[in-house]
Parts: sequence; C-alpha cells; structure tokens
Amino acid sequence: MTTRGRRRHDLSLPFAPVAALLDRYAERHPAKTALVDLDQGVAIDYGGLRRLADRVAGALAELGIGKGDRVALLSDECLEKLVLWLGIWRLGAIVCPLNVEMNAAHLGGLLAQIAPGLTLRNEALQGLPSDAARGALRFGRWRGGTGEDGAFFDGLPDAPPPPAAVACRGDDIAAIFCTSGTTSKPKCVVFDHRAYWLSGLSTIDMLGLTAEDRTLEYRSFGWNSAQILSLMPWLQTGLTLHVARRFSQSRFFDWIRGHGITFAAGVPTVVNMLLDEPGVVTADDLPSLRLMTCSTAPLSPDQWRRFEEMYGVTLLQLYGMSEAGWICGNRTYRRRMGTVGPPAKHQEFEIVGPDGAPCPPGVEGEVAVGGPQTCIATISPDGAWEDRTHARTRTGDLAVMDADGFVRVTGRTKDLIIRGGVNIAPLEIDNVLMRHPGIVEAAAVGVPDPIYGEEVVCFVVARRGRTITLADIREHCAADLPDFKWPKEVILVEDLPRSDRGKIRRDALRRIWEDAQPRERPGRA
Repeated sequence: MTTRGRRRHDLSLPFAPVAALLDRYAERHPAKTALVDLDQGVAIDYGGLRRLADRVAGALAELGIGKGDRVALLSDECLEKLVLWLGIWRLGAIVCPLNVEMNAAHLGGLLAQIAPGLTLRNEALQGLPSDAARGALRFGRWRGGTGEDGAFFDGLPDAPPPPAAVACRGDDIAAIFCTSGTTSKPKCVVFDHRAYWLSGLSTIDMLGLTAEDRTLEYRSFGWNSAQILSLMPWLQTGLTLHVARRFSQSRFFDWIRGHGITFAAGVPTVVNMLLDEPGVVTADDLPSLRLMTCSTAPLSPDQWRRFEEMYGVTLLQLYGMSEAGWICGNRTYRRRMGTVGPPAKHQEFEIVGPDGAPCPPGVEGEVAVGGPQTCIATISPDGAWEDRTHARTRTGDLAVMDADGFVRVTGRTKDLIIRGGVNIAPLEIDNVLMRHPGIVEAAAVGVPDPIYGEEVVCFVVARRGRTITLADIREHCAADLPDFKWPKEVILVEDLPRSDRGKIRRDALRRIWEDAQPRERPGRA
C-alpha cells in the first residue's frame, strides 16, 4: 500500500476500498445519517447510501463502464454528486470531477484531454458549452426528480452491484481533477487511491475527527482540498457529512446550530467575513462547533487570534497543494499561531536551497515534497502526460522551519520583491499591515522603480467607517519593519482579487497598478 516513496508510512487505518467501507458502515449503523444536502433539505443514512451507491455502480456497469474507465462528473455540490462519485469508485472506475463554475470556458477542451468513457451532467446546470454538453448523460435529483428523460436517479434500475473482484487497490488511479483555471487553461492532476487515503489520514491526525463528528463542507469537490479535508475523513471514519453548494454568510450560523456541526472547513475569505460581524454571534451561540480550518492562503496571526477570541472556536491553519495533498498542518494537540504547523504525517517534506540541498532550521528556502501522498501524474494543457510517481515537486513556496519543527510560509518565489538587490517577502508586510485596526485585508506587491529596480506598493481594504492614509501606514509599519520595506504607495480597494482557491492574485494587483500609471503622449512632429 505504501511502497511509493522513500520512507515507510505506517497507517493508523489500513486501506480499504469504497465497497468495503460502505458495507462496514451499513452493517454497523444502517440508520445513522451519512450525508446531508443543506440546500435541498434531504439526507441519506448509511444503509440507504450503500444500496444507492450499489445501484449506481450496477447502472454504470450496464452502460459499459468498468474498472479503470474514466467518468466525467459535471455538477455543482449536492448529495447526488457524491453518491455518483461513490458509485464510480465502487466500480473501480476513475472519477473526473470538473469544476464547472470556474472552468466553464475550458470544459470542452478538458473533456477532450481526459477522454472519459462517460460524462454525467447535472440537468440543473445551465449554459454549458455545446462541446461539453454533447453526449452527456443527464441526472436529476435523487428524490423528487422531474422524471424527464435522462434524469438517471428517477429510473435507476435494480441492477446487482458488481462483484467484489473489481474493488479498487491503493495503486489504482482514483481521480483526475483540475487545478485553477481562472487566468489560463488549467492542467489536470492524477491521484491514486493510496494518495487519497494518506491525505485523509493526515487530515484525521491534524483534526482528530471521529465517527461522532458532524462536518460541513461548502467548497467544490473538484478541489483537492475539499476531497482530502472532507470527503476522505467521511469515508474513513463513517462520520456525518453536510454539504452546501457554496458558503452563505446569512445561513452559516443556522447550519451550525441546526445540525450540531462540530467541524467546518474554512478559507481566509470566510474567516474575514465572519470577523466582520462582531457581536452578532458569540461562542455561547455555537456550543457544538469545536473546530474550523483555514487553508489555500496564509492567515495572519492577528486574524487567527481575533477569530478564536470572538467565537471560542479552535482555528487551525493548514497548507496543501493540488499536486501534493496536505503539506503541513497545525494539529489540535500541537499548534502555533503564525505557522502552517509541522509537516503532514504522510508527507515527505523538505525545505531546500537553490542548490537543492536541505536548509537547516531557521534558514529560508523553497518547499519540496514527494512520496506516496503526492500525485502520480499531471496532464499539461496541451495534453502531455508527465509521470510524477517518483518525482520531488518544488512548490514555488518559500518557507522556514523553526527548531521545534513548525513551518512558516514566507511567500512565493515569483512574488518576491527585489529592492536594491535585497529580497523582500510581501507576506511579511501583509502580516504587519493586518495588525492595523483599520485594515481588513492587505497585500504588498513589487512594482518597477527606476532607482531600486522594484518598490513596495500596498493594496488595502479598509474597515468600514475608517480612513487610511499613506502616513498612517508608514507610522504603523515603523514599529515592525525597516524603512526600506515601508510601502511607497498605498492603494485603497473594495476587495482583493483572488483565485478560485481564495489565494490573492498579486499579478492582478500589479496590473491594476500598471493600468493606473500615466501614459506618455506621443510627441508631435
């Protein structure tokens, strides 16, 4: 199970295929709620989940789908999407969950690149490109469907489940999904079941999840983060998973209270939105919620501290990557604000210098990862398949590890500001600015300068009712930063541009700055 990689990985839970897991929970507690769709107001217990996943697998088998075949899944987040996912894995087939909302412009090309044997399309989706919708088998709601032709669940046959012999192994391909495609055509990432299993075990180690937990996920399951934070622990422990199409600020606390949620996924944008509601809800209003996470982008220590004080909920910063699963993570039993925690339990992690040699504690370098928790291949936008089975991946993230093993991400190699030959990490400036009481969000970027090569410019989202000036910012920075790191210019914005993963797009900020510069007028003859 764990032969891929350079070191042995001892498993707290032995690998088991989906068929065995569904059988286990259906026999152990068939009436326990397995999955709740918050938008549709429907739920399914573990007994029903096994029966439905078996029927889906049987129906797909009748359509000619078998072990190793690729099935594209075009759907928003709903109960039916995850039931189909389990049915695909029940067959030993490969699920290809394409993020429709973020990759709509590229869907046709992505499907041609993946070449699925079958495409399943949620009939509620509107405006799909014709090349993506062509030939797709439509599915509707599992309960209360329209009955239209192609609704799938309404006419699901009582086909027998496939034999256990087709159950997936750890080294079988599990999924092909896409990285972010907001600015260019996305590339595809290939994961085997082993990588998913190890990432799920890393999640359980970090969060301490058990079968008694009730978790909440509102992000796309086309993202690796949602797959390894929510999907895998659900399958590995038999807890109760609640899903929503997207985050709702107005409904979030009602979800928590109404369903006794114990753990909720989080991203910096959500944390900031909840921090912007002081006094509306307190810890006394959320007795069940013990834990939230924040990943996809760094969280400042000040944000982290204020959130925990406001809601009385433990917040854990995690750090991962589409191609690598979890890289680092704070634990419920071992955490440190301002860091992304120690390396993940099953990640083969290093911080390396320019020569590729490991950096000692306290020395900044680039994060490199490898081992069986990482992807087995990537597929480039032009369709080239790159084998990553034994590769070490240089992430492009700069980090430093302290003497206790906690890792602090300091920035991206491509985002470094080089002023007068000195490297400046914008994240350091971001964190200082975030401590200003009048600032909600901030991001520093480097812009061209005729003398120093680059200068520091900061984009700031001001707190409601506050006025921020360059003089305020410089006075605030003087307490923690040398003057060469102070911003030369401050630009106030309503919000910061982010990728679909919630990461600040500093390239977009630089373009905003460039577009605002005066253009030289052509001279007259």
